[in-house]
Amino acid sequence: MKKTGFIGAGNMAEAMVKGLIASGSFKKKEIVLSDVDPARLSYLSSQYGVMTTSDNKEVVRTSDIVIFSVKPQTISFVCGEVRNVATTDKLYVSIAAGVKHSSIKTLIGREIKLARVMPNTPSLVLEGASCIYFGEGFSGDEEDLILKILGALGKAFRLEDEGIMDAVTALCGSGPAFVSIFIEALCDGAVKMGLSRKLAIDLAAQTVLGTSKMIQQSTVHPAEIKDMVTSPGGTTASGIHSLEQGGFRATVISAIESAARRSAELSARED
Repeated sequence: MKKTGFIGAGNMAEAMVKGLIASGSFKKKEIVLSDVDPARLSYLSSQYGVMTTSDNKEVVRTSDIVIFSVKPQTISFVCGEVRNVATTDKLYVSIAAGVKHSSIKTLIGREIKLARVMPNTPSLVLEGASCIYFGEGFSGDEEDLILKILGALGKAFRLEDEGIMDAVTALCGSGPAFVSIFIEALCDGAVKMGLSRKLAIDLAAQTVLGTSKMIQQSTVHPAEIKDMVTSPGGTTASGIHSLEQGGFRATVISAIESAARRSAELSARED
């Protein structure tokens, strides 16, 4: 297996390290992380047995796969720091939200094999949804290797068009916040009707999880599951009426649209 290096050791990098080790296909000694926080590196080293360094250039020099796991506002500095050692024989992956593939290649200053990835927060529990856009130059085996890395975090989906990354960011990146608000609202309603907060959270979270699995593991449309639960004149029909009166669907659609537009604005700012 190729040596994999992370520049930036935040939560998403930790999730990826956790997934890679758990998959059994990546050895601890083949993973190295760099970060500006010594305490963070010490924690990751002791927790996962991986190699760490404070030198970003060392990560690039010694790795076959380099993952830029830094915040968007940091990517320019990092690319400028490592551009002299970023050779074209390596594979590069960026999870910097909103930073276009072309922008990173310009910052590096040469043609490199670069994939842009949008992971999401559930990757922290290895149930993430990651979307990946491959730039030019990757072989089929190299693409499979990157997809295998992302697959260790949950499910990985390949994008043929980088132009839809803003919509992906809105759905997968912002989606966990929207779902959390929905779960919180379910809990508030249940508490209002007499349930304890803990029981309400447990029931709501499991209900969302179970419904998601039903959709994933079958070929039925979400609307069919709704119809399965909705009996004539029953409680669900009454509740759906209240949701529709409140503009629930339209509000969710508007939230995705707003988040996608904001992602596009941020992407344009990084160009």
